[in-house]
Amino acid sequence: MWVFLSSLFATSLYAAAVFFAWRAAATARTPQGSVAWVVFLLALPFVAVPLYLYFGDHRFHGYRTARREAKQVIARIRSEAILHAPVGDSSSINFAPFEYCAHLKVMRGNDMRLLIDGPESFEAIFEAVDTAQYYILAQFYILRNDGLGREFQRRLCAAARRGVHVRLLIDAVGSIGLPEHYCDLMRKEGIEVIDRRTARGPRFRFQLNFRNHRKTVIVDGHRGFTGGVNVGDEYMGRSPSFGYWRDTFVELSGPVVPQLQLIFAEDWHWATGKPLINALNWTTPPAGRDANGLIVATGPGDLSETGNLLYFSAIAAARERIWIATPYHVPGIDIVTALSHAALRGVDVRIIVTDAFDHIIPWLAAFAYFDELREVGVRFYRYTQGFMHQKVFLVDDELAAVGTMNFDNRSFLLNFETMALFFDRDFAGEVAEMLERDLADSYEMVMSLREQPAYIRFGAPLARLLSPLL
Repeated sequence: MWVFLSSLFATSLYAAAVFFAWRAAATARTPQGSVAWVVFLLALPFVAVPLYLYFGDHRFHGYRTARREAKQVIARIRSEAILHAPVGDSSSINFAPFEYCAHLKVMRGNDMRLLIDGPESFEAIFEAVDTAQYYILAQFYILRNDGLGREFQRRLCAAARRGVHVRLLIDAVGSIGLPEHYCDLMRKEGIEVIDRRTARGPRFRFQLNFRNHRKTVIVDGHRGFTGGVNVGDEYMGRSPSFGYWRDTFVELSGPVVPQLQLIFAEDWHWATGKPLINALNWTTPPAGRDANGLIVATGPGDLSETGNLLYFSAIAAARERIWIATPYHVPGIDIVTALSHAALRGVDVRIIVTDAFDHIIPWLAAFAYFDELREVGVRFYRYTQGFMHQKVFLVDDELAAVGTMNFDNRSFLLNFETMALFFDRDFAGEVAEMLERDLADSYEMVMSLREQPAYIRFGAPLARLLSPLL
């Protein structure tokens, strides 16, 4: 019997390896990826089959979006897009690639405010939460039971006691250390908190590799926030390891807020199975500086690789400069090619990365990309005043974006992300000034890989092998 069961197991495993090898050949993004998986699966099926179940697919199949079941809301947003269509000559940048990524239209009538670092970000978020009248939608990748986390909890509970309907989404992987009693206390106050143990979506099973990396706060459908900051003391600069934490959030008002709200409604519907559309306000008047704006949400549920396409479109649109601030630099070959082409066209391509690190593998992998891009004129700067976590890009003097997407394959292909784009010279100028200050706190990287310490020289090429997962 034992021999029979062992033979059955081995046969089943090899059959699974053959099936997954065929699937990898059919679905992998690149021929190199296909060959690597096929050889790995057929040569070492005992190791490769379990790894393929977790890491072998960059599509999150079955992600049903609320967008498909909210035709009335989509029709309203599209009618608003017609009413708030950008003025014809308001931008020299072609909106079409960005609108394709978003499945939404660029709309004018928006205002936005840069929020630099955690203290400024949460001061604005807490002020909005404290003045909420009807509802609060909040979503974070990381939520900790520390000083900031308990203050966040206190503010939400106070709002709920005032009669404000509060809904909270958290990622099960990012917030793995959050104790359940933290959520239970909020539930007792009437706050709807997603139960990570029962919610659908990326959790502890074969979708472990997919994560909802979005950070969003929406108040009454009129004010929205997104960016790189999570809810934890390190984001306030209180970490003894990192010290100062450099990050960026953005406060939104105007027609882009319903676009951001739609993304939250999609995620809520997927996680709970409950539609949220009819419970929300979808009418937001024009605001402030009348800027052209667009919310681009990307993820492995999309039919095309919208994360890659978003950055490719931004790089291709650049005529004078593209500046990128990111903690991680692990792009795919198509983005490397786009950056190289931009630099060869004479575009000022600057990428600011953090000199400190929180994850050693992506930090090491980045060194394997620097030399190739520096040869064609891309300039890299290493931020030295603390840990830099912001996700920002600037195109010429016209387009600036703030959001949650890192400049790496994980954000491009595996995470659910959000970027707020504004085609507005004034805002682009503000972002340029912010990045110029960051550049002043950085040094330009000129050392080649062969001049680096041994652990970087030998570690970077090995870490790059994992780049599809980073």
